[in-house]
Amino acid sequence: MENMISQPHVPGDEVVIRKSASYHPTVWGDYFILQAQSSSSTQACIYTYISQMMQKCDARMQERAAELMEQVRSMFKDTTDILQTMDLVDSIQLLGLSYHFEKEISEALNRVHDADFNDHGLYDTALRFRLLRQQGYHVTPVVFNKFKDEGGSFMSTLRSDVKGLLSLYNAAYLGTHGDIILDEAISFTRNNLVSALADLKPPLTTQVSLDLETPLYRRIRRLLARDYISIYQEDATRDDAILELAKLDFNLLQSLHREELKNITKWWNELAPSKNLSFARDRLVECYFWSLGVYFEPYYSHSRVTTTKLIALVSILDDIFDVYSTLEESQRLTEAIQRWDAKVVHQLPEYMKDYYLKLMHTFEEFEDLLASNEKYCITYIKEAMKDLSEAYFEESKWRDQHYIPTLEEHLHVSLISSTYPMLECASFVGMGEIAVRLRAQFNPYGL
Repeated sequence: MENMISQPHVPGDEVVIRKSASYHPTVWGDYFILQAQSSSSTQACIYTYISQMMQKCDARMQERAAELMEQVRSMFKDTTDILQTMDLVDSIQLLGLSYHFEKEISEALNRVHDADFNDHGLYDTALRFRLLRQQGYHVTPVVFNKFKDEGGSFMSTLRSDVKGLLSLYNAAYLGTHGDIILDEAISFTRNNLVSALADLKPPLTTQVSLDLETPLYRRIRRLLARDYISIYQEDATRDDAILELAKLDFNLLQSLHREELKNITKWWNELAPSKNLSFARDRLVECYFWSLGVYFEPYYSHSRVTTTKLIALVSILDDIFDVYSTLEESQRLTEAIQRWDAKVVHQLPEYMKDYYLKLMHTFEEFEDLLASNEKYCITYIKEAMKDLSEAYFEESKWRDQHYIPTLEEHLHVSLISSTYPMLECASFVGMGEIAVRLRAQFNPYGL
């Protein structure tokens, strides 16, 4: 909710009425920073000891995970039955382990695609459809016509097959334009799953509830993995080696993600706590989680860090334009970003100077991390940032001048101010040779 606050524009000048969105402070604080910097030497020693023990524990976990990965690779080789192969691939993917077994999954699904698959029930037919469409195979939804009656509706006898309904429900969300039967399947399965929910038992109850809230294909993969570990653990048909690997992998990846957040938080603390920027949102962890939702794999660590820092910087920029600055100040900042030169910082209001210099410095850091033949990529992000500042400024003018843009004008600007063009560009920076090198080394967890 916006409030109005009075603040001198420059000492001696008239009072400027500024808006305030009254954003609440971050709930995380310095949670992700190790507290070895504590003023208490005893506490510092304790946290140092804990950190060392965690590193040793991570090393043992990595060794065990490597052993289990070999066992799972053997499962792919030894499993020849098509239905068992599909269940193996599905479990590996839902548990968040597929990035370890991309080659094995590709070969397995190629066999599934080529195999004769006519006389199977709803669960298996829908599972095959979902697995293959996820992998990019062309599979037609006409395979579900056999589950319809003469009137063109899904058979009423399917209502008692909850696992089959759930399988079809999740498969149907991979529909494309014109897949009318899949639209019908969503309506049919959802209604019947909701009706059946009260009579189900765990772990099926949990799985149905979660999938009804958000279908598998739309879930954030790290959250899906955590949810499915608990579901798989209660499954009587589970493989204990796969379950153990899933738990180890989740915890090891979480250690890496926490380490990334620790370093990003240190970077952020050099800027965000500034009293000059107290009006801006402090949502660093949320910014990181957006990046994590796109790619969680260890070899995309550089991309996550880069994208998170950019989202955080853009968040402040957005608040400067939307919440705090006058139109004249917004214009100065826009012009400074167009020039992209630290020497023009003196032309900015005092509260903008820290931000502008941090923006320059962060882009220099991005460039330093890239190989010499990759440094040109930063130019594209700079240009995207320039476009973004111009779009924000245009929207500020509309607001202050009470101008209502046409749809065409609005789309022209908002497609840029949505930030997606810039963030899309930024996300690819760390997915080039850096990611390739990390995958080649493949210490799986980068720890």
